[in-house]
Amino acid sequence: MPIHADEQKIRESIWLILATAPGERVMRPDFGCGIHDLLFAVNTPPTRAAAVARVKTALVRWEPRIDVLAVSATAPDGSANLADQRNILLVTIDYRIRANNAVFNLVYPFYLDEGAGA
Repeated sequence: MPIHADEQKIRESIWLILATAPGERVMRPDFGCGIHDLLFAVNTPPTRAAAVARVKTALVRWEPRIDVLAVSATAPDGSANLADQRNILLVTIDYRIRANNAVFNLVYPFYLDEGAGA
């Protein structure tokens, strides 16, 4: 089923919120998602829990067209044959569009630098 133009705009808005760190926008310094504070964190359960909380908070605050149904953060399962997966955090968001009750999900890959260069 193709995604309707309004649904695509909402998806892009979610991606923009997650990709923007608070303080990045001069005229709206509080806009964005605090997940970027975890950039150099180790990929552990507490880091994943913090990522989930920050994503939920940002989406509830900045995207009023959706209801956040669930957010989870996981490390890749290792089956993708990537050279180094410990620095990848997959954030899965299940959401419902309020206007039409359509349910979607989005997977946002967040890269932890976890001591890169050390």
